[in-house]
Amino acid sequence: MAAQTFQQEYLQMPPITRAYTTACVLTTVAVQLDVITPFQIYFNPDLIFRQYQIWRLVTNFLYFGPIGFNFLFNIIFAYRYCRMLEEGSFRGRTADFVFMFLFGGVFMILVGLVINLVFLGSVFTIMLVYVWSRRNPYIRMNFFGLMNFQAPYLPWVLLGFSLLLGNSVIIDLMGIAIGHIYYFLEDVFPQQPNGFKILKTPQFLKYIFDAAPEDPNYNPLPEERPGGFNWGQGQQAGRGQDENEQPQ
Repeated sequence: MAAQTFQQEYLQMPPITRAYTTACVLTTVAVQLDVITPFQIYFNPDLIFRQYQIWRLVTNFLYFGPIGFNFLFNIIFAYRYCRMLEEGSFRGRTADFVFMFLFGGVFMILVGLVINLVFLGSVFTIMLVYVWSRRNPYIRMNFFGLMNFQAPYLPWVLLGFSLLLGNSVIIDLMGIAIGHIYYFLEDVFPQQPNGFKILKTPQFLKYIFDAAPEDPNYNPLPEERPGGFNWGQGQQAGRGQDENEQPQ
């Protein structure tokens, strides 16, 4: 029964979210089983540009570390916010969603050439969280019953959480910065006086990803449930708070 439920949930995932999270899980399992090692997939400019190990441009986004708290935290956030973006503001615009992936990935690689980061998957997750949070500014969230805040503050709350855990905040700041650049160029600047659309999805991506008709039986995640997390509260309490605090 559980396997059937999991299979049904997996098949209901939108295609880009399903492809990305599956690749992350398979990469982690392959490392855990010693099929590959992190040394074969981490970001190394010398190996990429001198020995043409081009796969590292992709694989460094797919590994969050060994199976444990850090992996679970990142894969859950990557899945939920990637899915809500794809089913929300990018609904019916898969090519535009892929272009956001490429835009963020290229920026992260360019920054990675300067900053010594060997895996960029966590940066990518924070970027997804940031874009979602700015496009859903009125959703109320709760952090383990300690504080209430609106969605745009979520990336900064996660940054503070990283500080409490003793982690480096470079990853969070990098993800926030790149997410903000995308959000500004895509959502803010075109709406300004004399503004215009800077980011334009290439036609070949639209031909590949937007050619297929949308499944009429598709069941997206409800946007008003922020990420599916109650942040430490019981499920019923979280639902009651959501319903009471939704904007009028």
